[in-house]
Amino acid sequence: MKIRSPYLIKPNEHVRLAKKSTSDTGGYKSEESAAAVLVKHRTQLADLQDTLYASESKALLIVLQGMDTAGKDGTISHIFSGVNPQGCDVASFKVPTPIEARHDFLWRTHAQVPPRGMIGIFNRSHYEDVLSPRVHKIISDKVMRRRLDDINSFESMLFDNDVLILKFYLHISRDEQTRRLQSRIDNKKKHWKLSDADIHERKFWPDYMDAYNRILSTTSHKHAPWFVIPSDNKWYRNVAISAIIVDLLDGLKLKFPKPTLDASEIKL
Repeated sequence: MKIRSPYLIKPNEHVRLAKKSTSDTGGYKSEESAAAVLVKHRTQLADLQDTLYASESKALLIVLQGMDTAGKDGTISHIFSGVNPQGCDVASFKVPTPIEARHDFLWRTHAQVPPRGMIGIFNRSHYEDVLSPRVHKIISDKVMRRRLDDINSFESMLFDNDVLILKFYLHISRDEQTRRLQSRIDNKKKHWKLSDADIHERKFWPDYMDAYNRILSTTSHKHAPWFVIPSDNKWYRNVAISAIIVDLLDGLKLKFPKPTLDASEIKL
């Protein structure tokens, strides 16, 4: 897959999130100037999804990762609001259930991989089974290395079986997370979004950054690239991600399958 983006993490790149902007807007001066572009991307994505769905030759897996309040839900709702629901599935991965925990850590993930013709979105993903367990020292550094190797092999296998993978890390600053959490606290209608974990995990911010630096540095490949998307500005996050998705699907040059009958001979 050849995708040009300033946010692409090249294979074997030594990633330091602290050196990557969370507030870049890609040259857009305002939210209004980007709004029309996002509408265009939605229209393009809807058309491209039709062809993907009909051709059944490729699947697209989109992985969304980020700290709490980074905007994974918002990304899904703003970018994919125009696609046909029949051709798009969303899977969320939280703390493993007892039965999931008894299987290998990729078991529950593999079951949610989209079949050819479909777009699958992972709201959090198999990376959660490396990230949080390592931050909280539930797994050792050795196990983390082994799981990252397993993930690389897993994603390579998916690509060999016509599953295209795009992975997005939604990069927000700690100050922006503070503002978003405070907004939820101040607005009673947003209290349902609050959880003990949101507050508790904030003190582990440096550890999460270290873990993400390692994940991004070791699991971005041509067949499964990572993109670090500046996400302090939600409106730019949406434009930046949708542009990459449209670029990939458009580059496939997929075609509708040949008809099984001659429509010109049909008389109703």
